[in-house]
Amino acid sequence: MYRKHMILIATLAFLLPSSLFAHGVRGTVDQGGLVVTAQYDTGEAMSYARVKISAPGAKLTFQSGRTDRNGRFCFFPDTPGDWKVVVDDEMGHRLEVMVPVDKTMELKTNQRHGSRAEGSLSRYEKALMGLSIIFGLSGIFFWWKGKRIYRKMKSGQ
Repeated sequence: MYRKHMILIATLAFLLPSSLFAHGVRGTVDQGGLVVTAQYDTGEAMSYARVKISAPGAKLTFQSGRTDRNGRFCFFPDTPGDWKVVVDDEMGHRLEVMVPVDKTMELKTNQRHGSRAEGSLSRYEKALMGLSIIFGLSGIFFWWKGKRIYRKMKSGQ
């Protein structure tokens, strides 16, 4: 009997929405950044070409990715200096650009600007949901225990 109830509780836990088990997330939409646009001699965009960005004096790649369908790639530099941007379409065409960044173009990491996008539930709602789940599971457990005790008392054991 105990095993059946545990299976039922485990099944219910897996059927609950997956957002219940997710971590909270936040996002911001910032304005600015540097946009590199890569084009062929014909004016056609280097769509979905591989991009590697190197910070001044860094040994590792700062950022990598692909251009969009219009040949654009955006990045937010965090230090001043000459940034190296390499765009490669992997078919023999390669663009290498040095982008000078000064203090005015540097991303201000300690300032908050732009609009914020947060998860759908506030902290209060998440806490309330957590307590509701705890009390709900406790209620099921004590109901089950009470039912077992009642059966034992009824049978005279």
